[in-house]
Amino acid sequence: MKNSALRIEALLAEMRSLEGIARRRVLLVRGHSWRTQKAALDAGHVVAAGRSWLAMPDADVVLRSAAERGVVLTCVSAAAHLGCWTFEGDEVHVTGLSRRSCDHLPAGTRVHWNRPIVPRHPDALVDPIENVLALVASCQPLERALTIWESAIRRGLADPLALGRLPLTRKARKVLEESSHIADSGLETIFFTRLRWLGVRIVPQAWVHGHRVDFLIGERLVVQIDGGHHVGAQRTSDIRHDAELMLRGYHVIRVGYQQVVHDWPGVQLLITQAIAQGLHRAA
Repeated sequence: MKNSALRIEALLAEMRSLEGIARRRVLLVRGHSWRTQKAALDAGHVVAAGRSWLAMPDADVVLRSAAERGVVLTCVSAAAHLGCWTFEGDEVHVTGLSRRSCDHLPAGTRVHWNRPIVPRHPDALVDPIENVLALVASCQPLERALTIWESAIRRGLADPLALGRLPLTRKARKVLEESSHIADSGLETIFFTRLRWLGVRIVPQAWVHGHRVDFLIGERLVVQIDGGHHVGAQRTSDIRHDAELMLRGYHVIRVGYQQVVHDWPGVQLLITQAIAQGLHRAA
Protein backbone atom coordinates (compact mmCIF):
# COMPACT_ATOMS: atom_id res chain seq x y z
CA MET A 1 0.00 0.00 0.00
CA LYS A 2 2.81 2.37 0.89
CA ASN A 3 4.58 1.67 -2.41
CA SER A 4 1.34 2.27 -4.30
CA ALA A 5 0.89 5.66 -2.59
CA LEU A 6 4.45 6.60 -3.48
CA ARG A 7 3.89 5.63 -7.12
CA ILE A 8 0.72 7.71 -7.25
CA GLU A 9 2.53 10.68 -5.72
CA ALA A 10 5.28 10.33 -8.33
CA LEU A 11 2.62 10.27 -11.05
CA LEU A 12 0.99 13.43 -9.68
CA ALA A 13 4.35 15.20 -9.47
CA GLU A 14 4.95 14.32 -13.13
CA MET A 15 1.55 15.68 -14.09
CA ARG A 16 2.12 18.93 -12.19
CA SER A 17 5.21 19.46 -14.34
CA LEU A 18 2.94 19.07 -17.40
CA GLU A 19 0.38 21.69 -16.33
CA GLY A 20 -1.78 19.06 -14.66
CA ILE A 21 -2.72 17.20 -17.82
CA ALA A 22 -0.92 14.48 -19.80
CA ARG A 23 -1.50 11.83 -22.41
CA ARG A 24 -1.67 8.40 -20.79
CA ARG A 25 0.91 6.80 -23.09
CA VAL A 26 3.34 9.63 -22.30
CA LEU A 27 2.99 8.85 -18.60
CA LEU A 28 3.52 5.17 -19.38
CA VAL A 29 6.76 5.92 -21.26
CA ARG A 30 7.91 8.02 -18.30
CA GLY A 31 7.56 5.06 -15.96
CA HIS A 32 3.99 5.36 -14.62
CA SER A 33 2.26 2.05 -15.25
CA TRP A 34 -1.33 1.52 -16.32
CA ARG A 35 -1.99 0.13 -12.85
CA THR A 36 -0.70 3.30 -11.18
CA GLN A 37 -2.76 5.44 -13.53
CA LYS A 38 -5.89 3.42 -12.75
CA ALA A 39 -5.21 3.65 -9.02
CA ALA A 40 -4.93 7.42 -9.27
CA LEU A 41 -8.21 7.50 -11.20
CA ASP A 42 -9.99 5.28 -8.70
CA ALA A 43 -8.77 7.42 -5.80
CA GLY A 44 -10.02 10.61 -7.48
CA HIS A 45 -6.57 12.18 -7.74
CA VAL A 46 -7.02 12.50 -11.52
CA VAL A 47 -9.91 12.34 -13.96
CA ALA A 48 -10.15 11.11 -17.52
CA ALA A 49 -10.04 13.73 -20.26
CA GLY A 50 -11.32 11.75 -23.20
CA ARG A 51 -9.95 8.27 -23.69
CA SER A 52 -6.28 9.19 -24.00
CA TRP A 53 -5.59 11.84 -21.36
CA LEU A 54 -5.54 12.23 -17.60
CA ALA A 55 -6.11 15.54 -15.87
CA MET A 56 -5.77 16.72 -12.31
CA PRO A 57 -9.01 18.21 -10.94
CA ASP A 58 -7.56 21.73 -10.93
CA ALA A 59 -6.10 21.52 -14.46
CA ASP A 60 -6.88 24.36 -16.83
CA VAL A 61 -10.42 23.79 -18.13
CA VAL A 62 -9.53 25.02 -21.63
CA LEU A 63 -6.62 22.57 -21.88
CA ARG A 64 -8.81 19.78 -20.56
CA SER A 65 -11.46 20.56 -23.16
CA ALA A 66 -8.81 20.55 -25.91
CA ALA A 67 -7.58 17.14 -24.78
CA GLU A 68 -11.11 15.75 -24.68
CA ARG A 69 -11.79 16.93 -28.21
CA GLY A 70 -8.42 16.08 -29.73
CA VAL A 71 -7.51 19.62 -30.76
CA VAL A 72 -4.67 22.08 -30.09
CA LEU A 73 -5.11 25.60 -28.74
CA THR A 74 -3.79 28.20 -31.13
CA CYS A 75 -4.14 31.81 -32.27
CA VAL A 76 -5.61 34.18 -29.65
CA SER A 77 -6.68 31.35 -27.31
CA ALA A 78 -3.13 30.01 -27.10
CA ALA A 79 -1.80 33.56 -26.72
CA ALA A 80 -4.11 34.12 -23.75
CA HIS A 81 -3.12 30.80 -22.21
CA LEU A 82 0.55 31.77 -22.51
CA GLY A 83 -0.11 35.02 -20.65
CA CYS A 84 -0.11 37.44 -23.57
CA TRP A 85 -2.27 40.55 -23.50
CA THR A 86 -5.42 39.74 -25.47
CA PHE A 87 -8.81 41.26 -26.07
CA GLU A 88 -12.03 40.01 -24.58
CA GLY A 89 -13.77 37.41 -26.72
CA ASP A 90 -15.88 34.29 -26.51
CA GLU A 91 -14.44 32.28 -29.39
CA VAL A 92 -11.98 29.47 -28.70
CA HIS A 93 -9.39 29.15 -31.47
CA VAL A 94 -8.04 25.68 -32.16
CA THR A 95 -6.32 23.72 -34.85
CA GLY A 96 -7.25 20.13 -35.51
CA LEU A 97 -5.06 17.10 -35.52
CA SER A 98 -7.47 15.73 -38.11
CA ARG A 99 -10.63 16.87 -39.86
CA ARG A 100 -12.53 14.20 -38.00
CA SER A 101 -11.46 15.57 -34.61
CA CYS A 102 -13.22 18.85 -35.41
CA ASP A 103 -16.53 17.41 -36.59
CA HIS A 104 -18.39 17.92 -33.30
CA LEU A 105 -16.85 20.99 -31.72
CA PRO A 106 -19.16 23.27 -29.72
CA ALA A 107 -20.49 26.56 -31.03
CA GLY A 108 -18.05 29.41 -30.56
CA THR A 109 -15.06 27.36 -31.67
CA ARG A 110 -12.97 28.65 -34.57
CA VAL A 111 -10.84 26.05 -36.32
CA HIS A 112 -7.66 27.04 -38.17
CA TRP A 113 -6.28 24.80 -40.87
CA ASN A 114 -2.79 25.83 -41.78
CA ARG A 115 0.67 24.48 -42.39
CA PRO A 116 2.57 25.21 -39.17
CA ILE A 117 5.81 27.16 -39.31
CA VAL A 118 7.17 25.09 -36.42
CA PRO A 119 6.15 21.41 -36.33
CA ARG A 120 3.53 20.61 -33.70
CA HIS A 121 4.36 17.80 -31.30
CA PRO A 122 1.56 15.19 -31.34
CA ASP A 123 1.24 15.40 -27.56
CA ALA A 124 1.05 19.20 -27.38
CA LEU A 125 -2.18 20.91 -26.41
CA VAL A 126 -0.85 24.42 -27.13
CA ASP A 127 0.68 25.46 -30.45
CA PRO A 128 4.28 26.74 -30.45
CA ILE A 129 4.38 30.51 -30.07
CA GLU A 130 5.68 31.01 -33.63
CA ASN A 131 2.59 29.27 -35.04
CA VAL A 132 0.38 31.19 -32.63
CA LEU A 133 1.71 34.58 -33.74
CA ALA A 134 1.56 33.67 -37.41
CA LEU A 135 -2.11 32.78 -37.06
CA VAL A 136 -2.83 35.88 -35.00
CA ALA A 137 -1.41 38.01 -37.83
CA SER A 138 -3.72 36.43 -40.40
CA CYS A 139 -6.78 36.10 -38.15
CA GLN A 140 -6.88 39.42 -36.28
CA PRO A 141 -7.00 43.06 -37.39
CA LEU A 142 -3.56 44.69 -37.53
CA GLU A 143 -3.96 46.62 -34.27
CA ARG A 144 -5.00 43.56 -32.27
CA ALA A 145 -2.32 41.42 -33.86
CA LEU A 146 0.29 44.06 -33.05
CA THR A 147 -0.85 44.17 -29.42
CA ILE A 148 -0.51 40.40 -29.03
CA TRP A 149 2.84 40.24 -30.82
CA GLU A 150 4.33 43.00 -28.69
CA SER A 151 3.02 41.30 -25.56
CA ALA A 152 4.65 38.00 -26.54
CA ILE A 153 7.95 39.72 -27.30
CA ARG A 154 7.79 41.75 -24.08
CA ARG A 155 7.23 38.58 -22.04
CA GLY A 156 10.21 36.87 -23.66
CA LEU A 157 8.04 34.25 -25.37
CA ALA A 158 9.30 35.23 -28.81
CA ASP A 159 12.43 36.89 -30.15
CA PRO A 160 11.94 39.41 -32.98
CA LEU A 161 15.24 38.51 -34.66
CA ALA A 162 14.34 34.82 -34.66
CA LEU A 163 10.84 35.60 -35.90
CA GLY A 164 12.34 37.58 -38.76
CA ARG A 165 14.19 34.49 -40.00
CA LEU A 166 10.98 32.47 -40.31
CA PRO A 167 8.97 32.09 -43.55
CA LEU A 168 6.31 34.57 -42.43
CA THR A 169 3.35 35.62 -44.51
CA ARG A 170 3.15 39.20 -45.77
CA LYS A 171 0.68 40.06 -42.97
CA ALA A 172 2.88 38.55 -40.27
CA ARG A 173 5.97 40.35 -41.57
CA LYS A 174 4.08 43.65 -41.51
CA VAL A 175 3.12 43.07 -37.87
CA LEU A 176 6.74 42.27 -37.02
CA GLU A 177 8.00 45.38 -38.80
CA GLU A 178 5.54 47.61 -36.95
CA SER A 179 6.28 46.13 -33.52
CA SER A 180 8.09 48.67 -31.35
CA HIS A 181 8.89 46.28 -28.45
CA ILE A 182 8.76 49.35 -26.18
CA ALA A 183 5.17 49.48 -24.95
CA ASP A 184 4.74 48.16 -21.42
CA SER A 185 1.21 46.79 -21.90
CA GLY A 186 -1.40 46.05 -24.50
CA LEU A 187 -3.19 49.26 -23.61
CA GLU A 188 -0.05 51.23 -24.45
CA THR A 189 0.28 49.47 -27.79
CA ILE A 190 -3.31 50.42 -28.65
CA PHE A 191 -2.77 54.02 -27.56
CA PHE A 192 0.46 54.45 -29.52
CA THR A 193 -0.88 52.74 -32.66
CA ARG A 194 -4.06 54.81 -32.76
CA LEU A 195 -2.34 58.17 -32.35
CA ARG A 196 0.58 57.85 -34.75
CA TRP A 197 -1.42 59.79 -37.34
CA LEU A 198 -1.11 62.97 -35.26
CA GLY A 199 2.35 63.81 -36.56
CA VAL A 200 3.45 64.87 -33.06
CA ARG A 201 6.39 63.26 -31.30
CA ILE A 202 5.12 60.52 -28.97
CA VAL A 203 7.71 58.84 -26.76
CA PRO A 204 6.60 55.60 -25.03
CA GLN A 205 8.11 54.77 -21.64
CA ALA A 206 9.81 58.15 -21.33
CA TRP A 207 11.85 59.14 -18.27
CA VAL A 208 10.73 62.48 -16.87
CA HIS A 209 12.47 63.88 -13.78
CA GLY A 210 13.49 60.49 -12.42
CA HIS A 211 10.21 58.74 -13.14
CA ARG A 212 9.05 56.67 -16.08
CA VAL A 213 5.80 57.78 -17.71
CA ASP A 214 3.74 55.81 -20.20
CA PHE A 215 3.84 58.50 -22.89
CA LEU A 216 5.38 61.92 -23.36
CA ILE A 217 3.69 63.79 -26.19
CA GLY A 218 5.70 66.71 -27.48
CA GLU A 219 7.63 68.31 -24.62
CA ARG A 220 5.05 68.71 -21.86
CA LEU A 221 2.00 66.45 -22.30
CA VAL A 222 2.19 63.29 -20.18
CA VAL A 223 -0.32 60.49 -20.63
CA GLN A 224 -0.57 57.72 -18.04
CA ILE A 225 -2.65 54.61 -18.74
CA ASP A 226 -3.92 52.92 -15.60
CA GLY A 227 -4.33 49.16 -15.54
CA GLY A 228 -5.79 47.04 -12.75
CA HIS A 229 -2.67 47.40 -10.56
CA HIS A 230 -3.07 51.15 -10.09
CA VAL A 231 -4.60 50.86 -6.63
CA GLY A 232 -3.48 51.30 -3.03
CA ALA A 233 0.15 52.33 -2.61
CA GLN A 234 0.66 52.41 -6.37
CA ARG A 235 -2.21 54.83 -6.79
CA THR A 236 -0.87 57.06 -4.00
CA SER A 237 2.55 57.13 -5.66
CA ASP A 238 0.97 57.95 -9.02
CA ILE A 239 -0.97 60.90 -7.58
CA ARG A 240 2.18 62.24 -5.91
CA HIS A 241 4.12 61.98 -9.15
CA ASP A 242 1.32 63.67 -11.12
CA ALA A 243 1.43 66.63 -8.73
CA GLU A 244 5.22 66.87 -9.05
CA LEU A 245 5.03 66.87 -12.84
CA MET A 246 2.34 69.55 -12.89
CA LEU A 247 4.41 71.77 -10.60
CA ARG A 248 7.24 71.43 -13.12
CA GLY A 249 5.04 72.63 -15.96
CA TYR A 250 3.76 69.35 -17.39
CA HIS A 251 0.13 68.57 -18.13
CA VAL A 252 -0.93 65.07 -17.05
CA ILE A 253 -3.84 63.07 -18.50
CA ARG A 254 -4.78 59.73 -16.96
CA VAL A 255 -7.01 57.21 -18.70
CA GLY A 256 -7.98 53.63 -17.79
CA TYR A 257 -8.70 50.30 -19.44
CA GLN A 258 -12.41 50.91 -19.99
CA GLN A 259 -11.73 54.25 -21.67
CA VAL A 260 -9.03 52.96 -24.02
CA VAL A 261 -10.85 49.76 -25.01
CA HIS A 262 -14.49 50.85 -24.89
CA ASP A 263 -14.45 54.64 -25.28
CA TRP A 264 -11.57 55.39 -27.60
CA PRO A 265 -13.27 58.42 -29.23
CA GLY A 266 -13.38 60.06 -25.79
CA VAL A 267 -9.68 59.37 -25.19
CA GLN A 268 -8.71 60.66 -28.61
CA LEU A 269 -10.78 63.80 -28.02
CA LEU A 270 -8.90 64.48 -24.77
CA ILE A 271 -5.54 64.19 -26.51
CA THR A 272 -6.45 66.23 -29.58
CA GLN A 273 -7.97 68.99 -27.46
CA ALA A 274 -4.85 69.11 -25.29
CA ILE A 275 -2.67 69.38 -28.38
CA ALA A 276 -4.94 72.05 -29.88
CA GLN A 277 -4.47 74.07 -26.69
CA GLY A 278 -0.70 73.72 -26.97
CA LEU A 279 -0.39 71.76 -23.72
CA HIS A 280 2.26 69.56 -25.37
CA ARG A 281 4.59 72.50 -25.91
CA ALA A 282 7.11 73.97 -23.47
CA ALA A 283 6.16 77.46 -22.29
